[in-house]
This record gives sequence, structure tokens and C-alpha cells, in this order.
Amino acid sequence: METKFIEACQGEHGPNWGKFMVARFTPEEWARPSAVGGRSLLHSRGKNPDAVLVHDLETNEGAFFRPGGLASADLQKHRIWVCPLFEPFLAWLYLQDLRDLNALPSLVHLPDVPFDFAGYRRAGPTPKGERPKKTRRVA
Repeated sequence: METKFIEACQGEHGPNWGKFMVARFTPEEWARPSAVGGRSLLHSRGKNPDAVLVHDLETNEGAFFRPGGLASADLQKHRIWVCPLFEPFLAWLYLQDLRDLNALPSLVHLPDVPFDFAGYRRAGPTPKGERPKKTRRVA
């Protein structure tokens, strides 16, 4: 995989600070055949060459995203725990030229993002066959 580490801050140095890895499969990985069936493993699993893995280094969770869509809607498809800057960072990333990950900056300033004390887990869609969980009130 090709990888790039990018940090994001609100303003000059915070207060929120996001640490991300953006990654993409190499041409050699796209060409690698499946041990079962012989076709390209990645293509046979429905992966898209335009997709990038965005991994939150603070929460240790991430997902594949295909830039060009709406970051908030795309993030809603996944049940991942993210820092407060993940969604704004993803929206910023969607506007970048991703042909060369190394050309991306190592630090991004996102001054218009509201401060938040903690990250959160996206609710995401309810998996097929699973009932939505009821919220329990705690006194």
C-alpha cells in the first residue's frame, strides 16, 4: 500500500488534533490473483481503484472511501469510531488531487470546525437482519 500520514488541527495548533493515514493499494496489489479462483482478489471483492483507506490513528478505526461524494453521507455508511476532525478532514480530502498521495501536505488546518471534547462512533446503517438497538436511559 501507498500511505501518507496527515495531521489536522483547528487553527494553528488545536485544540482538536486529528492524526490520519490515507492509503491506497499499489498496482502490484491490484494485479495479485486470488488463491481461490485466480481472478484479481481486490476486483473480485468489489474494491474500486479510486477508493482510499482513511484510518484514524487515534481511534485505530477507518474505512475505504471513494472521493467525489459527500463526506458526511459516505461516513454514515460505516460504524467507525472517529475523532471530531474525521468528517471535516474527509471533506477536505475529497477536494484534493489524490493521484500522488505524497504530494498531499503533512498538516492541514481546519479552522471552521467546532471544538468537541471527544470522538464518537458513527451509528451507521442497521445491518441486514438486525433490529435497531433501543437506547437505554441511565439515571
